[in-house]
Amino acid sequence: MSADGDRDTRVAVWRLLLGNPVTAASAAVLAVIVFVALGADWLAPYGVNDVDVPNALQPPTGAHWFGTDELGRDVLSRVLVAIQASLRVAVVSVAFAVIVGVTVGVVSGYLGGWLDTVFMRIVDVMFAFPVLILALAVVAILGPGVTTTMLAIGIVYTPIFARVARGSTLSVRTEPYVAASQSMGTGSGYILARHILPNIAGPLVVQTSLSLAFAILAEAALSFLGLGIQPPEPSLGRMIFDSQGFVTLAWWMAVVPGAAIVVTVLAFNLLGDGLRDMLDPKQRTLAEARRKGMQQ
Repeated sequence: MSADGDRDTRVAVWRLLLGNPVTAASAAVLAVIVFVALGADWLAPYGVNDVDVPNALQPPTGAHWFGTDELGRDVLSRVLVAIQASLRVAVVSVAFAVIVGVTVGVVSGYLGGWLDTVFMRIVDVMFAFPVLILALAVVAILGPGVTTTMLAIGIVYTPIFARVARGSTLSVRTEPYVAASQSMGTGSGYILARHILPNIAGPLVVQTSLSLAFAILAEAALSFLGLGIQPPEPSLGRMIFDSQGFVTLAWWMAVVPGAAIVVTVLAFNLLGDGLRDMLDPKQRTLAEARRKGMQQ
């Protein structure tokens, strides 16, 4: 594609982003969440494990904006650090899934043959298990903890990226420019890096955004069951678990971490939907047509 074509594509993508308030808002919300997560240790007004039993189960006040828990710990401080932990687990686990899954999918789709058959049968076996059940099995074998949680979530999302990468590679490898490179004797490594990966990046970016959302849910579920992030490090799932005995006395103990999960997951999902539209040439064409129609 020419430089002018690349520039036109980028312009169309940005117009589509700015023309979609939901996508723009979700990106802004995620930017705030990431900023809060990165600065959680400085933004937290109290230590996450500062116990103050006389002030336990206090409702939201000027001193404790989101109230305190059963041990008098500041809920706001714990939620800020818990968001940081959740994002760390999600990013590392999805990065693992992207690296392994995309490698398997691209190699399988490009080379085909018996290698494709073997890889896809392994992926099919992994797809046979529900995501949470497979994650629980990995944690049960390796034991609870942050590292195990990252590995478990990464493993269960690897086949998703393998499928997406393989399907996209199968469509790209039949393009004329790929055949031309092959006929010139270009090495497979160069073709994969120069022609295949850049042209399958769109679906992978969308899948990454969606997988980050589900990874946060998976981490919260594992922590809720006591198999994810271990105390004393705060976790959104563990905070919801600890609030069960105080729902009628201190609603904020469950509502605040629950709201943090909902907002983060919803923002990732909406961003993924917006990215899908932005990276789809048909959607960009429709957006450009609508824009020109409004200008006339």
